[in-house]
Amino acid sequence: MEADGFVRRRRMTAETTSNDPGVAGASAGAEVRWLGGRFWGVSESIVGSLTPRIGGETELQTVDFIRSAQDAQTEDSEPDYEGLPQGASTCTHMLAGAVAGIMEHCLMFPIDCVKTRMQSLQPDPAARYRNVMDALRRIVATEGVWRPMRGLNATAVGAGPAHALYFACYEKLKKTLSDVIHPGANSHLANGTAGCVATLLHDAVMNPAEVVKQRMQMYNSPYRSVLDCTRAVWKKEGPAAFYRSYTTQLTMNVPFQALHFMTYEYLQELLNPHRQYNPSSHMMSGALAGAIAAAATTPLDVCKTLLNTQESLALGSLSSSQGPSKGQGAHRHISGLAHAFRTVYRLGGLQGFFKGVQARVIYQMPSTAISWSVYEFFKYGLTKYQHNKRRAQHMES
Repeated sequence: MEADGFVRRRRMTAETTSNDPGVAGASAGAEVRWLGGRFWGVSESIVGSLTPRIGGETELQTVDFIRSAQDAQTEDSEPDYEGLPQGASTCTHMLAGAVAGIMEHCLMFPIDCVKTRMQSLQPDPAARYRNVMDALRRIVATEGVWRPMRGLNATAVGAGPAHALYFACYEKLKKTLSDVIHPGANSHLANGTAGCVATLLHDAVMNPAEVVKQRMQMYNSPYRSVLDCTRAVWKKEGPAAFYRSYTTQLTMNVPFQALHFMTYEYLQELLNPHRQYNPSSHMMSGALAGAIAAAATTPLDVCKTLLNTQESLALGSLSSSQGPSKGQGAHRHISGLAHAFRTVYRLGGLQGFFKGVQARVIYQMPSTAISWSVYEFFKYGLTKYQHNKRRAQHMES
């Protein structure tokens, strides 16, 4: 299989040039790429039908060679990884981003469920947990093994198109802005700006799915299914309820993604200066970037969770604190970031803004590591497949 041969050649190259840190890093991910090669062989025909050709004939240069040396030249002419994605089509970025987003959210969904519950301002006595592992153990023991996965289908439906737009927009803007701000080099300002703009598209698609998901994750959620939750919210609160937290989501995610992308690109410069396909560097950079950005934006995430869930016990506490004359019907809904901030401070003090920070960091570290690893793998694989296909057609002609 061609992908297997490619992995073996990369492994042999890493073993014979161990003094090169970039190549040595590639060796650390040889097993991952071998498994990917197996998968790639099965899906090769599907990928070929989904992705268009790489634009720009001049980006994939070929060299004329003597017929007798054709096999040796084919073995040695491995193109540079960083050069491949620059010619990748928008469809390639969207497909790789969609797969990365779905895998990221599905694999980390149980931890996301715990995070949502630990951010509750007035939790039920049966839903007060000491830490993440205690929460998972008690949820499974008292509510069933599948309870942490409720709402997963809503997340999967939203994550695919949201991350497709997210990564495609980021790659396009990063390239365009970098050429303007700092031609021929990486620009942290371009990375941060591209991440912020990409977040606008991502959250516009993902926000309704977040509302449904978090309501189903809460303790004693009254909804039987995703459709039941969607119908109930639409009927009782109107369509605006699905975007009640959108401004808060943007207020949280814009600085989150700016920190995330800038940290990731900075760590890539340190760990992977030659910008080769290096799974270990992508994973490490993604995990550290996600942890830093998650910890810094936890207060906004607590407010977003409150706006999404409209926590009944928190609303009841606000009403009772106002007294029977003012409280009756005064707090049917919490709306707006300022109202959410006041509510969190009134019920939890300054500590309330960091409820669930441990679960959030534990969720984001592997989540962003998975997202970047899968995205870089598929981006590399898709573009490599297109390159080899065009090279074979050139050789035949």
